[in-house]
Amino acid sequence: MVDRQRVVIVGGGFTGLYAGKKLEKLLPASTAELVIVSPTDHLTYSPLLPDVTASVIEPRHVAVSLRQALPKHKLVVGHTTSVDVEAKTITISRSERGQVEQGTQVLSYDKLILAPGSVTRRFPIPGVAESARGVKTITEAAFVRDHLIAQLDAADALPDDPRFDAERAERMTVVAVGAGYTGTEIVAQTQRWLTRVADRYSRIDVKDVRWLLIDVAPAVLPELGPRLGQYALSALKGRGIDVRLGVSVASVEGNVINLTDGAAIPSRTLIWGAGIVANPLMATLGLPLDRGRLVVDAQMRVAEDIWAAGDAAAVPDLAKPKPADGPQPVTPPTAQHAQRQGTQVGKNVAASFGIGVAKDYVHKDLGLVADLGGTTAVAKPLGIELTGFPAKIVARGYHLYALPAMSNRIRVLTDWALHAVLPPQSVAINATRPEDALITTAQNTEIYPKAEDKPKVG
Repeated sequence: MVDRQRVVIVGGGFTGLYAGKKLEKLLPASTAELVIVSPTDHLTYSPLLPDVTASVIEPRHVAVSLRQALPKHKLVVGHTTSVDVEAKTITISRSERGQVEQGTQVLSYDKLILAPGSVTRRFPIPGVAESARGVKTITEAAFVRDHLIAQLDAADALPDDPRFDAERAERMTVVAVGAGYTGTEIVAQTQRWLTRVADRYSRIDVKDVRWLLIDVAPAVLPELGPRLGQYALSALKGRGIDVRLGVSVASVEGNVINLTDGAAIPSRTLIWGAGIVANPLMATLGLPLDRGRLVVDAQMRVAEDIWAAGDAAAVPDLAKPKPADGPQPVTPPTAQHAQRQGTQVGKNVAASFGIGVAKDYVHKDLGLVADLGGTTAVAKPLGIELTGFPAKIVARGYHLYALPAMSNRIRVLTDWALHAVLPPQSVAINATRPEDALITTAQNTEIYPKAEDKPKVG
């Protein structure tokens, strides 16, 4: 009797989850042992994290249990920090909260799917690493929510004395970097939420909460096109949000955020949503990269018995024409592509066992949505531009459809319904320490060996 081969999936995001679902459906238990390695025991439905920061959805309701979704997989909770292609092993790092020492585990594989996803893009700007808060994980989103409430609490507690005016202004000023999906949705939804709860305080006024959204890009939500981008910009400005384009952060000094246009903004809140980059694991493999993403062919194959997909892979976008003077475009790092690539790479891995036929990944983008809070939204389903309430219906309908578990759909739908008829909540749970919500800690971007320390393969 031939021993079962071990298929290992690195990453429990959209790609890993949907690859695992397809493998469970196609591969008999007698054929393969299925293992998934993930930093958490759940998939985070990240498109709804702005709803978490705006206290619309409970954090756990956007967490999809991997054990429930993938009952035929063995789940190993930990970070894959290295891959030995020749030995066909991966090294997994594990640590419990509050413990400095980490345990490691070496796991062998016969087939490997690399889908570790992405992390928040950061730049070597003085003071940013120590001050900026990301919104890519549940930990970060919940912390930002609690932090904003804490700032209002502290501002309200200050005496009515001119000597405290500067501190009050710092606590009531929010600076957000990135006018793409993450930054725009976070600012739009969270500003509306704080506006609705600020009148519960005695010494502060809702008009005193200042919001500043900045981006080096010339437009808001450029992926949606000029008309929808202009609609979103007008909606933000109509709420009193100061939007500055062509501007970025030059440095952060204490409680002052210095901008590249020369402005100095006193603030104790810096939200960082300036794009994403491939997980640092990709840079340690010694394999070809395309702007940090692992180079793969149209079937998402990297090398013998290795596939990669999702945000960390440069998957050729065959739905777009190839330029005459350039390479084939690659798919953008969106949840929509990650989910569908996961399904296809699962089929392709099954084909390597002789079950089915491997195929190229081809998917035409179904469109994009952005929820701006209230009845305001923008959407572009199948190229049709929508704004306002119709766009809101499309946006929420898409998220309910894309959530991988029915139980999560019901919980999220219930949260939306309750938020529509009940006063918004304004309580800080304070369950996350500030140091645990820094980007480097929450997203574990510093645990990987440097690329220069790894010998190149081939």
